[in-house]
Amino acid sequence: MSKLILILGDQLCLNISSLEGADPEQDTILLCEVMAEATYVGHHKKKIAFVFSAMRHFAEELRANGYHVRYTQIDDPANAGSFGGEVKRAVDDLMPSAICVTEAGEWRVRSEMETWSFRYGVNVEIRPDRRFLVSHDEFGAWAEGRKALTMEYFYRDLRRKTGLLMNGQEPVGGRWNLDAENRGPAKPDLFRPTHITFAPDDITTQVIGTVARLFPDNFGTLARFGFAVRRSDAEHVLQEFILEFLPSFGATQDAMLQGDSYLNHSLLSFYINIGLLDPLSVCRAAERSYLNGDAPLAAVEGFIRQIIGWREYMRGIYWLAGPGYVDSNFFENTRSLPSFYWSGKTEMNCLATVITETIENAYAHHIQRLMITGNFALLAGIDPKVVHEWYLEVYADAYEWVELPNVIGMSQFADGGFLGTKPYAASGNYINRMSDYCTICRYNPKPRIGEDACPFNALYWDFLARNQKKLKSNRRLAQPYATWTKMSDATRKEIRKQAEIFLAALS
Repeated sequence: MSKLILILGDQLCLNISSLEGADPEQDTILLCEVMAEATYVGHHKKKIAFVFSAMRHFAEELRANGYHVRYTQIDDPANAGSFGGEVKRAVDDLMPSAICVTEAGEWRVRSEMETWSFRYGVNVEIRPDRRFLVSHDEFGAWAEGRKALTMEYFYRDLRRKTGLLMNGQEPVGGRWNLDAENRGPAKPDLFRPTHITFAPDDITTQVIGTVARLFPDNFGTLARFGFAVRRSDAEHVLQEFILEFLPSFGATQDAMLQGDSYLNHSLLSFYINIGLLDPLSVCRAAERSYLNGDAPLAAVEGFIRQIIGWREYMRGIYWLAGPGYVDSNFFENTRSLPSFYWSGKTEMNCLATVITETIENAYAHHIQRLMITGNFALLAGIDPKVVHEWYLEVYADAYEWVELPNVIGMSQFADGGFLGTKPYAASGNYINRMSDYCTICRYNPKPRIGEDACPFNALYWDFLARNQKKLKSNRRLAQPYATWTKMSDATRKEIRKQAEIFLAALS
């Protein structure tokens, strides 16, 4: 009895649940590059090239392990163009007794999978994705009955479950969260190690040419492609991070520097999210670095929290909230995305820098996403669904299950506090404190009004003013609202007029 085992492009690991019990003598593994997935949003060229190249290398890894692999490339004339179409083509050709697949990470693909048994007349087994530490049912049980879904408490439960950085039931060092030690600004450092990149091999070179031909108008550039596309190379990136960057990761994780896109960030999210690295194994490697005395506790705790805290929490929120979550719009924002989000051409140097780096790298680190591009979109009143679609398009590590709650819930506060406790809104002062972007910007981060005043300043106060009825009761905003109240009527009017003029020009 033969099975058809479908492996999706973000499930590239040999211990994926769909491969459990697979018989290399009888079963067929199906991987397919399909236009429906490549075009449901206009993905960054480098993301498409990264995913397709990693898939082709994984197919070779499977063959080397004795599996029979059926692989459809994006430009194959027989390509049906969708997962369902390729599954049907394989069913017609191979007549398997059953189809086996690991659950999809996104609502739209899961919905399609659930129709295959009826449509194709073959039993379809959809297995849980055991790469995650918390199942959908477990997260639902954790969330049930809580007044607030606070990530910090979820994270503590995951620390207890995994034993990471734990002394029995208590956290190593006596504190769960060392974030207060990880908020320092960064300085240019000529001695900072260089992040490793990989020259494209023949497979990747072929993929890059195909992507350039089929997706010429997509966002971003294919120049200087350097992603790891093999498991061994992804493991090399992990080793380099643990040895070279983890010791300084914590101190600079919230900092931003002109001309230093990556600082001490891990650049591992690409490989964890696609399946080349196991998230728990990555955390254990970081923990060993602390236990061996090679990295400080604050850095290791902050890194582990990003994976077993935020990453797992975002997935839980995505599936708990349901497919309608994408339409959340607490502030009723309707403004279109400014054109400079696609070009990087703006006089605001922080935005120009981050967007230009995104065009080149298909990457920006979490503070750039949250406090530059996300912060501006929130203050300017941009439609959160449009913001979500932009983030999904431009980053090579973006998959809807992790990107959507990060943008809708955290960055844009469009769910009204279902995920987080306050909007991540900030003025130019924050950007000036945490980066060197303002030093060469044509705008001054200090004044609130005037021709040279940083637009973030007036926009920040205007955001608080126009949403006062919805936010005034938020205790975490008590101090800025107290400051707003103490300003004179004339000052408040000047600030709001400044914001009005800027937003009018933006439109």
